[in-house]
Amino acid sequence: MEQSRFADCVKKMQSGDREGLKIIYEEYVGYIYTVVYGILPSKEDAEDVTSEFFIHLWDIKDRIKTEDAHKAFLVTVARNMALDFYRKNRAKEYLDEEMAEEPSGENIENDVIADVSLKEALLSLKEEERQVVSMKILSEMTFEEISKTLNCPMGTVTWRYQNAIKKLRRYGYE
Repeated sequence: MEQSRFADCVKKMQSGDREGLKIIYEEYVGYIYTVVYGILPSKEDAEDVTSEFFIHLWDIKDRIKTEDAHKAFLVTVARNMALDFYRKNRAKEYLDEEMAEEPSGENIENDVIADVSLKEALLSLKEEERQVVSMKILSEMTFEEISKTLNCPMGTVTWRYQNAIKKLRRYGYE
């Protein structure tokens, strides 16, 4: 879908016309599902998050910027929703396992420290770098696909990725 068509669909959504959402859904449901399923291990969970994605898209319709690369925006929102879902369920499963074992407090403390360190490492990245890293690693996109999605030269994409990886290595992540 071209940027102008996406902008028209968003305008329809903003005026309350669900036809705009329907067009975006039909165009991107498979793509969003692929992004989400790449993060979540369960088909059922991926389907749930994909459905929630389009509901969320309707809810945030007034905040969507139509001048930006819409495909990158959609991928970022879908990826974040999938990661949130994964974290919530992983935390729930972890707590269920911990309840079955003798509580020591050591594992939870180490996990919290690791999570904080990862968040610090990711916050050290510029938004553009975080976006490229997410698309490359989590969505398993090629540099060429990322370049087309973000509508920027492939050299810029690879440069952002390399800078991001250097920064993450400083924090001990590779």
